[in-house]
Amino acid sequence: MTDFSELSDFLRSRRAALTPEDIGLPQFAQRRRVPGLRREEVALAAGLSVTHYTRLEQGRMQGVSDSVLGAVARTLRLNPDEYSHLQDLARPEAPGPRRAPAPAAHQADQSLCQLIDTFTDTPALVLDLRNDILAWNPMGHLLLGMHLDSDAPRTAAGRPNLTRMLFLDERVRDLYPHWDDEAQLAVASLRLVAGRHPHDKRLAELVGELIMNSEDFAARWARHPVRTCVAGTKELHHPLVGAMELSFQSLVVPGPSEQRLIAYSARPGSGSEAGLRLLAATLQVPYTDPASTAD
Repeated sequence: MTDFSELSDFLRSRRAALTPEDIGLPQFAQRRRVPGLRREEVALAAGLSVTHYTRLEQGRMQGVSDSVLGAVARTLRLNPDEYSHLQDLARPEAPGPRRAPAPAAHQADQSLCQLIDTFTDTPALVLDLRNDILAWNPMGHLLLGMHLDSDAPRTAAGRPNLTRMLFLDERVRDLYPHWDDEAQLAVASLRLVAGRHPHDKRLAELVGELIMNSEDFAARWARHPVRTCVAGTKELHHPLVGAMELSFQSLVVPGPSEQRLIAYSARPGSGSEAGLRLLAATLQVPYTDPASTAD
């Protein structure tokens, strides 16, 4: 994740998704050896020399300008998230000198912990940029990880990670009736983060672990999807309360650790709101894992 192969893979994936007609070029009769656009066609449509574009795609162009990246983005029909990702990949920040980690960089901000604990009927979590769960309130634990120790986020060794859980934990996978959509969004958002932090060792280790242990993740990662995920809706089928459609909102907290708070809510008067109330009521009843009592 620290070399320019990511840039090359990204641009080639976007070239492969287009035809000459898509960008206003004529389609000639000769047989094409590979689908999609050739480098020469991208260069022509973007107003660049073939050498210029080739150097960009190979990561051999230093100090590439906004005008060049903009022309390539328009030619390849990149959306705003993809354009931002292209900028990150084409102009990565150089790794700086080793510095001491920011205070509490690997622990949840105490004020965030106090805040989410006031959300007695609302599931809420504190995540870092890698999707490690730094803290969750009782409802957040019950919604997404009730089969895990509620204290798991407190230590780095046992800390859950939302993306790892989605791909490697069957119980979490079963929460999502439309798991494919959820998986695609998770990979696309992680791609954006990886582009912004190409020198983050722990993030690279997470991606490597998921590629090695999940064919689903590896296949999606290879397609290089890119998408911001800060708000939206999620459909879940919870083992205690059944189907729910919940809205979520992610709020980034300023600071070097890039922690963010995610809270889940339901439309007032809906069955999903009733489901959350029922879930909150179960907090008063000790939970017994069915798997632990099976014969």
